[in-house]
This record gives sequence, C-alpha cells and structure tokens, in this order.
Amino acid sequence: MSDHGRDGNETHRHRDDDAGDHDHHGQDGHQHADDDHHDDHHHHHAHDVESLGVGVVTVSSSRSIDDDAAGDAIVEGFEDAGHSVSVRELVADDFDGIQSTVNRLVDRDDVDAVVTTGGTGVTPDDVTVEAVDDLTEKALPGFGELFRRLSYDEVGTRIVGTRATAGIVHDTPVFCLPGSENAARLGTDEILVAEAPHLAGLARRD
Repeated sequence: MSDHGRDGNETHRHRDDDAGDHDHHGQDGHQHADDDHHDDHHHHHAHDVESLGVGVVTVSSSRSIDDDAAGDAIVEGFEDAGHSVSVRELVADDFDGIQSTVNRLVDRDDVDAVVTTGGTGVTPDDVTVEAVDDLTEKALPGFGELFRRLSYDEVGTRIVGTRATAGIVHDTPVFCLPGSENAARLGTDEILVAEAPHLAGLARRD
C-alpha cells in the first residue's frame, strides 16, 4: 500500500477516535447535567414539610359544616395526599371574625398551613381577602395568578371577579380560595397539595 493510502487510513482512524472521545464527553456532560438537576431539585425541596397539619376555614353566613362541599373538597385533597386536617371551622362573612380565626389558627403548633374558602368575590360581604391581607407579612401573588390561569378554562372571563390570594402570616402560609366546590378542588388538587409543604417549610426555615 502507498504511503498516501496508509496516511489516509491513519487520518481516518484518528477522526474516529476523536469522534468517540467527543461522544464520550458528550455523554458525560449530559450525565453531569442530569445529576446537577437532581441535586438542585433535592436541595430545593429539602425543607418541605412531609406531613402537613392543615387548618380549613369555611367563610359563609349561610352554610354549615355538614353542608360544606368546598370545605369537604379541601379536606379530601389534602388527606388523599397523605396530609392531615388539624382543625376545621366555619365563620360568618365578618372581617373581625375571619381575621381572629386565621390569627388563632396560624399560632397553633399542629397547623402548618391554613386554607380558607369563601369570601373572595366582589360583593360587599366578601371580606376574606381584606381580613387576611391585613395580617399578611409576605404576599404570594403567584398563587392567585396561577389559580386564575387554571380556572380560565372553566369559567372564562368571569375569572376577573375572583380574588384568590395567599401570603405568609406568622411564618405560616395562608391560602384564600373561592367558595365553590370546583374552585376549592382545583386550587387544592392542582396547586396546594404540591406547593403548600414546600412553602410551609420555607416559611419556618431558620
């Protein structure tokens, strides 16, 4: 074989080796990226509360605990996810009553998060948002934004009248959902079950 042929084969062999090295490094790069993503995810959730104690408050002047489909949906959502409901109460559409109830529940040792249902609309007696806002130390605007985005498919433009909100009160996340069963179930199943343990852990982190 001519020197030119041998040189050509050698060149081809070196290219193959370089390609193999490149593939190997590429695979290592992907592996390192996957490992870093896993580590970041684990670190991000390192402070999650594994088993939440939830306080559920239904705000209504016309319902009872026995006739509270929205409250039932919240309880069901958390319990199905392995959490527990430490306390469940019903309070009338009254600013002082709502505020004192939420203030009392966030100070309980067995309550890691509080969820209210009702009083988030725009009628004169819808005062849950105002009562909780007055206690809030840190607002969580992303909750209301996401809730309204998810609700749009169900209620359309009527979602502009929904003032669902959330914030941190005395190191405890408080979430205010509308009073309908569908809204309470959507907010609990699609957002709170996933994020409340994380937010509760962060809010109390030293």
